[in-house]
Amino acid sequence: MTSTGFAKIAVGVDFSPSSQNALALARSRFPGAQIRLLHVTDARVTTSPDLMGGVTPAVFDAGLLNSLEDADARRLASIMQEGEETEQLVGDPVTGIVEAAARWGADLIVVGTHSQGMLEHFFIGSSAEKIVGRSPIPVLTVRLPDSRS
Repeated sequence: MTSTGFAKIAVGVDFSPSSQNALALARSRFPGAQIRLLHVTDARVTTSPDLMGGVTPAVFDAGLLNSLEDADARRLASIMQEGEETEQLVGDPVTGIVEAAARWGADLIVVGTHSQGMLEHFFIGSSAEKIVGRSPIPVLTVRLPDSRS
C-alpha cells in the first residue's frame, strides 16, 4: 500500500499524447504502486459509418486485426518500464478498460482526456467520460497541459 492508499493502478493507454501524459503522472504521483498498462485494440476498425449515424459491420478481416494487435503489442512493450505489467485486449476500449481494471483488482484507473470538437463530443462523447460513468473503481482523468500557459 502506498501513502496515497492506491496500491494497484490501471492506466488506460492508447498511445496518444494525453495517455502518455496520464501514464507519466501515474508513475510520478504514485511511487510504490503496482502499475498495469491496459490497451484495447479497438475492434470497431472493422466497421464503417452508416447514414443513420451508427456503424455497419464490414467484412471481418482477421489479418487486419492481427496486424493491429501485433503493432499495438510492440508499442505497449516499448513504453512499459521495469516492474510494470501490461494487458492487451480487443474490443470496445471503454468496456475493456473498466472490466480489465476490475478483474485485476485495481484501486484506481488513470486515463488521459482528449480535446474534442463540440460536434464530435455530442455524437460520440469522450471515452474518459464513459469510463468515469461506468467504473465502480475511482477514475483519475488527466488533461494535457495547456500549451498556451
